[in-house]
Amino acid sequence: MRYLVDNFSEIAGFTRTHLYLALVPLLIGLVIAIPVGTLVRRVPWVRRTTVTLASLAYTIPSLALFVIIPPLAGIPAIDPLNVVIALSIYSVALLVIAVPVALDSVSAAVLDASDAIGYSRLRRALTVEFPLAIPVFVANLRVVAVTNISMVTVGALIGVGGLGKLFTQGYQRNYPDEIVAGIIVVLVLALIVDRALYLVGRWCTPWLRTDRPTLARRLRTAIDPAKGVGASKEVGA
Repeated sequence: MRYLVDNFSEIAGFTRTHLYLALVPLLIGLVIAIPVGTLVRRVPWVRRTTVTLASLAYTIPSLALFVIIPPLAGIPAIDPLNVVIALSIYSVALLVIAVPVALDSVSAAVLDASDAIGYSRLRRALTVEFPLAIPVFVANLRVVAVTNISMVTVGALIGVGGLGKLFTQGYQRNYPDEIVAGIIVVLVLALIVDRALYLVGRWCTPWLRTDRPTLARRLRTAIDPAKGVGASKEVGA
């Protein structure tokens, strides 16, 4: 912990770079995967092919991508864009699978009801399917975000900044405190981002929040059934 205090400004700089390298690919993945995942969901063979390709892309070792991307993209190996492109590939691969799964979680009865009241396909997707798919999708999004935060550290092996530098520098200097500091900061950063996405998901799904007054009334009724009977008579009257 002493190392964290003594080198706070340097670690803060590494943390900002780390967040940039982890979250930009996540945003790119969202922009690509949401429309693609929505489109391929309706065609079974296209969906199967997409899932297979995405799974294969995710199995490519990150170091191999860091070596392959620079000559293909015409950038230096130590360019941060190298890590952004690699993690964007991983993010798209995971999210393009998650989008159809999230949409599949929406009840067929709800979809039939929206069709029955005359919703167009676009309106149903925007106002019914996507909102109701948020809980499942956010759960997958949290996994991708935490995975990106972890994988950015590998970029330090090719000289790209981020908290991974604490690992490489600590190893080169034989200074375990620096490595431990890097582990702690990465864990805290992952927990913060995970919690933030969880809260965003809760905010986007107000219908899933617990109705505390109603819950309290139910508890009181369970303790004193007479109150529940009285309440029922009042409602009946």
